[in-house]
Amino acid sequence: MNDPIHYTPVQFSDRVALSFTKGMRFFADTFFKKRYGHRAVVLETVAGVPGMVAGMWTHLTSLRSMRVGYGPKIRTLLAEAENERMHLMTFIEIAKPNMFERYLVLVTQAIFWNFFFVIYVFFPRTAHRIVGYFEEEAVYSYTEYLKEIDEGRIANVAAPKIAIDYWKLGSDATLRDVVIAVRDDEAHHRDTNHQFASDYDS
Repeated sequence: MNDPIHYTPVQFSDRVALSFTKGMRFFADTFFKKRYGHRAVVLETVAGVPGMVAGMWTHLTSLRSMRVGYGPKIRTLLAEAENERMHLMTFIEIAKPNMFERYLVLVTQAIFWNFFFVIYVFFPRTAHRIVGYFEEEAVYSYTEYLKEIDEGRIANVAAPKIAIDYWKLGSDATLRDVVIAVRDDEAHHRDTNHQFASDYDS
């Protein structure tokens, strides 16, 4: 089980990143409450943006500077974006989002893509710290989701085939197994992005 690891803010930008994340958390808690599957659909749409934006910009930076050495970071960021996309595809199968939630996804993605692009171009350290804090909250949310399943308030339905194939789960895998796999992914993204942010200090 993943511990609720928290990066303690050091710089002013860290506190800005944390405050922004807590604001987003308040919105999600207010709007979705304990509808964790529907929350995952909308938030995983947002979560799939940073890796793609950062990977694209890092790729272009390498081209402009004509320097090698960016490859590992680019691959890590693009793999993160793909991983978050698979989270979304999985929870679409589980939660069956309604039309309003689908429109909300479009609006949220459009706003967040442009916001994060500007932040990443001018303040990449802060951008990675925001993602690190986002992922901290994701680990917490999936832990709460797991608790709801374990206490019988959410049915532990069979895992969708897309999840079984992607995470190589057993044929009898359930929603609980999926939530654990997703939470492990989010913990990895949390640690990776906090490290990317801290690398700017060295």
